[in-house]
Amino acid sequence: MRLFEVSSDSTCDLYEDYRKKRDIWFAPLTFSMEKNGEITEYLDNFSEYSQYVDFYQKVRDKYMPRTAMLNYEAHVAHFTAMAKAGVKDVLHFSISSGLARTTSVAKEAAEAVKKEYPDFNMVSVDPLGATILQGMLVSLACDMRDEGKTMQETYEYLTEARYRILCTIIPTDLFYLQRGGRVSATSAVLGSMLKVKPILTFDSEGKLKTVDKVMGMKKAYSYTLEKLAVAPPDEKKKIVVVHTDNEEAANEMARRVEETTGIKPEIVIMGPSIGAHVGPGAVACGWLSVKKRADLGL
Repeated sequence: MRLFEVSSDSTCDLYEDYRKKRDIWFAPLTFSMEKNGEITEYLDNFSEYSQYVDFYQKVRDKYMPRTAMLNYEAHVAHFTAMAKAGVKDVLHFSISSGLARTTSVAKEAAEAVKKEYPDFNMVSVDPLGATILQGMLVSLACDMRDEGKTMQETYEYLTEARYRILCTIIPTDLFYLQRGGRVSATSAVLGSMLKVKPILTFDSEGKLKTVDKVMGMKKAYSYTLEKLAVAPPDEKKKIVVVHTDNEEAANEMARRVEETTGIKPEIVIMGPSIGAHVGPGAVACGWLSVKKRADLGL
């Protein structure tokens, strides 16, 4: 018997078939694509792999993607649907509070829904990350739910485990990071000319941080392997490689990780809500480690 339900917004980057199989309540964000003054709105709820590829091809073709936080009204509608379906207790996951205030908005919306449905209880989990890092926590929550754990037991485990989810993010094009204010315009120009690969990660506050810069992809792969050696995966052996329409780099990253750790990573493509800020061609690796971010100075 389930003691609680699991819910997430679309920044978890879990495929539709997986979400349905694991019975995850899903709240999609919206994004828009603009070119030559024409703006088209979309929901971040892709169901086919080709839709992800098409999104990144449009970005390469000079469409400008813009994302929007899941607003108060959307949260109220999402939680109301759950309450009407008889859900009483739910763990809900939003994008890191270090990137947006979505977690706070979710709490406000849940309080409003509770006034009409007093039995509805939502506990918000701040993943202190996004994309596959958030997705890992959602998957772990499903595992514990299916094992018969209580919502409180699961929440306590996840709020500790989130500090042990480490990652290296390697964007191909620095101009997307520059647009988002992560690197300066000068760094973007020089970096692209010199083939510099910035290495990004999430710190203990859930903020995106540039931790190093290396020359070329081989050194970027090596950097990831070095971090895996210093802070290896825990007994759950969870490693995921995510990319923004760069299967070649993702497969190479996964091959090297498996050779080094003996663990075969899952490979997924990143959704538009986060991919819009990273840009096409990026690759990242995330894993649940024995060490915390603070142990690595993050």
